[in-house]
Amino acid sequence: MNDPTPPRPRTDLREHAVHLLMRAAPLAGMSLEEARTVVDAMRPLHLLADTLLFEEGDAVDNDYMVLVLEGQLRVVSSSGALGDEVVISVIDPGSLIGEMGVIDGGPRSASCTALTDVKLGVLSRASLLALIETHPAAAARLMLGVAKGLAERLREGNRRLRTLSQLTRALQSELDAAHAVNRRLLDAQGRS
Repeated sequence: MNDPTPPRPRTDLREHAVHLLMRAAPLAGMSLEEARTVVDAMRPLHLLADTLLFEEGDAVDNDYMVLVLEGQLRVVSSSGALGDEVVISVIDPGSLIGEMGVIDGGPRSASCTALTDVKLGVLSRASLLALIETHPAAAARLMLGVAKGLAERLREGNRRLRTLSQLTRALQSELDAAHAVNRRLLDAQGRS
């Protein structure tokens, strides 16, 4: 019996990664061949759901970034209160994360956990440095894309900081007004 539905071609994860990388850094102008070169420098990593990729404050083995190929990750930061976390974002396929680690090797600024099973392409600092030596144009375009992503997040952080500052000023005004009313009531009660 003939099956009227032709079999689906198997998706080539490498080519999928190449196209996701080009989409992650569109203004960098990375060519298909440059994206393939960068993807070839990555190592694959598969994480099961609820697996911690990296933890806020990690200062060891943190000199890498990842390209999310499949699945979703949750990025959280501690709020300062014990056990209290703030969800920074949910990361979908086509996103680069951990870029600051590959650049400066400093402690991780947030924790990242797999929400679903995920497939990642991992680029270490050593691999990036090798790319700079052997394929400088591809490395430069990658870093331009990374810089663009970091600039977007910095702008968004600045926008949120402005909003938080405006909210804080409004709350302080409300508290000052309530304090003035309470002070007048206490003064009036003291005179009676």
